[in-house]
Amino acid sequence: MSLVEAATNVVVGYGIAVATQLVVFPWFGLPARVSDALAIGAVFTGLSLARGYALRRVFEALRVRQTRRAAGG
Repeated sequence: MSLVEAATNVVVGYGIAVATQLVVFPWFGLPARVSDALAIGAVFTGLSLARGYALRRVFEALRVRQTRRAAGG
């Protein structure tokens, strides 16, 4: 189920990012083309996935290290 939850989080986040860009870009005088918003959203979604994965690996390594230390190893 965590895979479904993670995929849903990514899809919803991507949709929110694209919609936000279409609304916010014109406030700053930037063009708000759907194709650009889709591409920019994809880039940031990819970066977010990579960041989330890297942080999970770092914290898992810290957890393993702490568990080994507590066990006396």
